[in-house]
Amino acid sequence: MGTEEIRTRIAEIIGPVINSLGVELDSVEFNRMGGRGLLRVFIEKESGVTLDDCERVSREVEAALDVEDPVPYAYVLEVSSPGLDRPLRQPKDFKKFTGKTARVVTLGPIDNQTFFVGMIESAGDREISLLLPNDKKIVIPYENISKARLEVEI
Repeated sequence: MGTEEIRTRIAEIIGPVINSLGVELDSVEFNRMGGRGLLRVFIEKESGVTLDDCERVSREVEAALDVEDPVPYAYVLEVSSPGLDRPLRQPKDFKKFTGKTARVVTLGPIDNQTFFVGMIESAGDREISLLLPNDKKIVIPYENISKARLEVEI
């Protein structure tokens, strides 16, 4: 089983466990390094994720994974919040953070640029609209986004 299949299976197993704790599963990362794996589980909660949330989720996720055993080798489990500068990966992420400032890197240039920082004005199923600091609006199709994350606002 490949790492992507393992990641998907893990998300299927732990999603309901995490939801039952009043926390939402944000994402799962799984990487294999030599003979060991690193499993990172990112959680979120409307009121913010606390250390207690991470500890509770870690215990319950560990128990669920011990029963199901989807990883055929040793791994380290880390549970944390995606952070203030969280990555934006899917349309639902952009929709959720409409009105917030994001940093977006594109695969190809738009108006001779591949790097943008602006407020997410809207997020549809195919593209986002950013309002740049100079009051210029730019539309970026999701397939042209290389990386995106929230910008920490001070």
